[in-house]
Amino acid sequence: MTRPRSRDLGIRIGTGEPGPLNAITDVAGIRVGHRTVRRGEDGDPLAVRTGVTALFPHGGHPWHEPVYAATHILNGYGEMIGINTIREWGILESPIVLCSSMLIGRAYDAAVRWIASHDGDAGASVMPFVTECDDSGLSDVLHDPIADEDVWAALDAAAPGPVAEGCVGSGTGMQCFDFKGGIGTASRVLGDELGGYTVGILTMTNHGDREHLLVDGVRVGEAITDLMPVEHTEGSCIVVVATDAPLLPHQLRRVAERAGMGLARGGSHASNTSGEQLVAFSTANRVPARGATYAPTVVADGARSGGRTMSAIFRATVEASEEAVLNAMLAAETTVGRSGNTLYAMPADRVVQELERAGRVTRS
Repeated sequence: MTRPRSRDLGIRIGTGEPGPLNAITDVAGIRVGHRTVRRGEDGDPLAVRTGVTALFPHGGHPWHEPVYAATHILNGYGEMIGINTIREWGILESPIVLCSSMLIGRAYDAAVRWIASHDGDAGASVMPFVTECDDSGLSDVLHDPIADEDVWAALDAAAPGPVAEGCVGSGTGMQCFDFKGGIGTASRVLGDELGGYTVGILTMTNHGDREHLLVDGVRVGEAITDLMPVEHTEGSCIVVVATDAPLLPHQLRRVAERAGMGLARGGSHASNTSGEQLVAFSTANRVPARGATYAPTVVADGARSGGRTMSAIFRATVEASEEAVLNAMLAAETTVGRSGNTLYAMPADRVVQELERAGRVTRS
């Protein structure tokens, strides 16, 4: 069953306009792939509800043509392998791999072997960028729930076009505001007077307390107090920001920070035992990998330049991040995992009712 996205329900987050797919793949060249891993009957203590999601910054091999990138950590109870090279050099030279927390080592090793199989020389020097959220509430994470082949399948499946959301890939076992969470995506396109650039977001949502859930500024979490899991756990959220605006690493760090503001607008406060980890990259400049100098194009920023385009990119990032989280919850379906642990789907009809009462949605 296809579940509605936010705009299907008349929910408009912010004032910006999305791209044709309202997805991170509206940024030309972006490719996303998933591998969903489900084993065991509902209630089995060894049931597996996990997976892998992979994202490429363009249609080629990023280790031959890296792109400028930056990271920002709101709360650091989580891991990003490959973060130091981004911080040191300001470039992303591998696909981005998302997975379960306890599987990050396996995903890294498998990504190294996948790169080596496609380019033996690169396999000896490229450190893949891998990050995670904890899905142990629904999935047995201690008995090798994924194999190298699962990581390879996600990498091989990466493609442009529509992005599957909800209980898919690395989002299979995730929660969000005590509802079922998962993978979500959204985009914004700037007006021609601001460069016509696109900002795309992909989130892996595994965070939030129900009572703090906001939808378009409405306190929906206070109104929907049932459909709760047996045990609440603080999780994490990964936000990947992509843009075709020609930005340098210091500018992309500022963009990544704004993704955290999008999470806050949905009710996140980056709690003490949560890992809000944000990465942003630009597809506009491909950095020569070997020994060349070149002149990148750059969006002007700073007070003297006016900075209107940068401000518009910031606003687009905030809005699309907020909407991507909402799309993840709306797409996710009720899931029963290990030992009968259950995460319920967010009831879209009741969300719309609360927004109608607040005057934020009018049904046609």
